[in-house]
Amino acid sequence: MLRARATITAMRIGDILFDSPFLLAPLAGVSDSPFRRLAREQGASGVVTEMVSADGLVRGQQGTLEYLRFEPQERPIGVQLFGADPGVMEDAARALCALPPAERPDWIDVNLGCPVRKVVNRKAGAALLTDLPLLSQIVRRMVQASTLPITAKTRLGWDGSSSNVVEVARALEGAGAQAVAIHARTRAEKFGGEAHWELIGEAKRAVGIPVIGNGDVRTPEDAVRMLETTGCDGVMLGRAAFGDPWIFRRVRAFWERGERLPLPTAAERLGAGLRHLRLLVEWAGPEVATRELRKHVAWYVKGLPHSARVREQVNHTRTVDELAALLRAYLEELERCDPETFAESAPSAAPAFATPAAPVLFAAPAPAPSVAPAHDPARPEAPHAAR
Repeated sequence: MLRARATITAMRIGDILFDSPFLLAPLAGVSDSPFRRLAREQGASGVVTEMVSADGLVRGQQGTLEYLRFEPQERPIGVQLFGADPGVMEDAARALCALPPAERPDWIDVNLGCPVRKVVNRKAGAALLTDLPLLSQIVRRMVQASTLPITAKTRLGWDGSSSNVVEVARALEGAGAQAVAIHARTRAEKFGGEAHWELIGEAKRAVGIPVIGNGDVRTPEDAVRMLETTGCDGVMLGRAAFGDPWIFRRVRAFWERGERLPLPTAAERLGAGLRHLRLLVEWAGPEVATRELRKHVAWYVKGLPHSARVREQVNHTRTVDELAALLRAYLEELERCDPETFAESAPSAAPAFATPAAPVLFAAPAPAPSVAPAHDPARPEAPHAAR
């Protein structure tokens, strides 16, 4: 039987003290500032940016620099860098440390786990797991150049025949890294199959630095079980937070008090979607917000009656107001109909949730001073997944 609040002390990385062991994982294409803020509000004790090209950062490419932006309420926050050139990674770490205090992250993370072909073909991401001398050189030079803690997020190895996570953890510790997060799958497994938590435990027993587990943590029970069965110091949640930032609140309630909080209601989910849209508008402007929220809406409405039809309609919205009105109309339909009757009605009879005439819900802001991060040429496109 799982114990509520095991005898686990607060996790510390360098001078950073986290108020719980549960962090938001870096999520390519997902964990922008609005998403990170929602996670922090619901109890994530720390967050990490989407992966940032060290080369683009050193070159000062505007699209790359956009990934470094964050709000004060997101702290503690780490910036995750990817790259394979020791000199460039060193310069990127130095550049982050030289930022003004308000713009400087709390720690720097090294991506050793991205399985995407465009990344590994550059010898970066998970490809570094096949070259431990290079991996060690990169981290050592970053540590020497940095006034911030250096951490890394890795996988178990390149494939099942070369699982070397214990050696990687030892190499990271030897190079001066102050923590390691482990996604309990190999690069070959990507995000499929079952995560091998036992290897997180082996790595934890092999090193003295904090070890953070990741992979197949979908429920509060999963999060506590990972802490207890592996002995790891923290847990990173990634895809479990898609459309569900409340997962952190539920995890903490179970860990701290043994309390099982209910899942969010439809009203809470759609209300969060509208707020998420508002935050995106403020952060990146209405055009980017409309485009970026579509995938989030698919996650917010997952499992609700006729969500497939809503997802289809969302993809045809052209403006912030159309998208907001669609979500409001959908919520009104759910509130008017008996949930059981609504869920059982034939798909052909599903209401269209057509965008009604409505007052403007979001005033068009002044043009955003930023460039949409999606246009960063130094950063390859990656699926929505924890790295």
